[in-house]
Amino acid sequence: MKITLLDTATFGTDISLEKFKQLGEVTAYEYSNQNQAAERLAQDDPDVVIVNKVVMNAELMAKAPNLKMIAETATGFNNIDLKYAADHGIRVANVPEYSTKAVVQHTFALCFYVLEKLSYYDHYVKSGDYAKSPVFTHLAKVFPEIDGKTWGIIGLGAIGSSAAKVAEAFGCKVMVYSASGHKYDTEYEQVDFDTLLKESDILSIHAPLNEYTNGLMNYDAFCKMKNSAILVNVGRGPIVNDADLVRALKEEQIAGAGLDVLSVEPITEDNPLNEIKDSSKLIITPHIAWAPFETRERLMNEVYENISAYAKGEERNCVK
Repeated sequence: MKITLLDTATFGTDISLEKFKQLGEVTAYEYSNQNQAAERLAQDDPDVVIVNKVVMNAELMAKAPNLKMIAETATGFNNIDLKYAADHGIRVANVPEYSTKAVVQHTFALCFYVLEKLSYYDHYVKSGDYAKSPVFTHLAKVFPEIDGKTWGIIGLGAIGSSAAKVAEAFGCKVMVYSASGHKYDTEYEQVDFDTLLKESDILSIHAPLNEYTNGLMNYDAFCKMKNSAILVNVGRGPIVNDADLVRALKEEQIAGAGLDVLSVEPITEDNPLNEIKDSSKLIITPHIAWAPFETRERLMNEVYENISAYAKGEERNCVK
C-alpha cells in the first residue's frame, strides 16, 4: 500500500510517522498547496492519502487513479468532496472527538487570561514596577470571582457539554443555546439567544459553522451583552464577525475576548483584530486548542488505526 501525507506540518514534527511504515510505502510532505498536491498525487499515485487542510476536491482526487482511501487528520471533513469519493469507491475516515479535553482546557485558559487580566499583571512584575512597590500586592486591574457567574454556551456537543461540567465545577450557573433550534436533552437551562446574551458573564462558542451560526456574533449581539462579559470562541472563526468584535471591544460593549479560531487562518494583515493591542482585552491563539502533544499523538494513532482497519477489510470511523 502506498501512503501519501500532504501536510504533516498541521500536526507537528514531534509526532512520529514510523508506525505508518508498517502499513506500506510512506511519502510525507510538510506542506502542500493545491497545485503542489495535484503534482504530488499524480507522481505518487497513492492508495491512501492522509490530509488535513488540503482541499480534496474532484479535480485533485482524479490525479490519483488508484486512490482508495482518504484519512482525515481531524474531526471535520468539509475539505473533502464526499460525493466524488462515494461515486468512485474512495473511503473517507475521520477522527471523532479526539480533542474534547484539550479544547475544553484551552477554553478556560483563554477565559482566565482575559478575566484575571493576567497579561497586565505579568507585565507589571516583569517591568520591575513590582520590585519598587512598598506593598505586597497591586490592584490596578479589578477582576471578579468566577463562582456564581453565568456561563453561556453556544453548541452543546461533546466539547460544549464538557465545558459546561467544568464551568459548573467552578460554581457557575450554566445556560445553553442552539442556533438551529435543536432541543438538547440536558439538565442545563436552554434559553433563547437574547436571554443568553443578556445574562451570560462568560459566553463560549463550541458550535459548528453552518447557516445558523455564520456571523451569529455580530455588533447587535455584542450590544445586548453585559459590559463586563467575556467571549471565548473555540468553535469556528466565521461565527464571530471580526470587525464587529473590534468595535464592541473599543466601545467597551463587552470586557474582553479570547479567540482560537478566526474567519481566515492564518490571520490576514488587514484583519481588524490586529488593531487591538491590549492583551487584557483580547487574546488570540493560532488554532491550537486541539494541539497538546498527547492530543496530536492520539489523533495520529487513530488515523493509523483507521488505515489499518481498511487494510484488514474492516470499517472504522467511516464518513457516510
